[in-house]
Amino acid sequence: MEKYKIKTGIFGGSFNPVHIGHLALANYLCEYSGLDELWFLVSPHNPLKRQTDLWDDNLRLELVKLAIADYPKFRASDFEFHLPRPSYTIHTLDALQKAYPDREFILIIGADNWHLFPRWYKAEEILKNHQVMVYPRPGFMIDPGTLPSSVQLVDTPLLEISSTFIRQALAEGRDVRYFLHPAVYERLKKS
Repeated sequence: MEKYKIKTGIFGGSFNPVHIGHLALANYLCEYSGLDELWFLVSPHNPLKRQTDLWDDNLRLELVKLAIADYPKFRASDFEFHLPRPSYTIHTLDALQKAYPDREFILIIGADNWHLFPRWYKAEEILKNHQVMVYPRPGFMIDPGTLPSSVQLVDTPLLEISSTFIRQALAEGRDVRYFLHPAVYERLKKS
């Protein structure tokens, strides 16, 4: 009999900064979608984003740790910090599987990214070897009948908050405390 593997959601992103939209989505996925835990995989550099737009890697990781400290199903991960850059999802998933054979990793992406998925590096290999969980995003409809067997569509609440909006609001001196975890807001006030 095969040993049970811990169902671990991999929620990758720049988290520039992490906000309540990320946290509420991750919380919902843990409580309603069969995940045992969820790792916030902080990306050091996304090949599709300009490096200059990113806050310092360690600050973004610190903010995720502050935001998730009181929820036992969440974990902050700097795993991609130690992989060659740019980090491609297939390399990350394969390296995670090798490093943690007791876990089943499920890649979590938004419907917007699912529409771009065919352009991802080694997309077919990801679908062949890994599970993918897709959450809704406004303006990106997905027909569940068209999804491969390794892809699960989840019906999560929609919270449209962007890190770009938060960075701009903070730069303008606006008080956006309710868009951020209180510990993240307090830390950013000190920056």
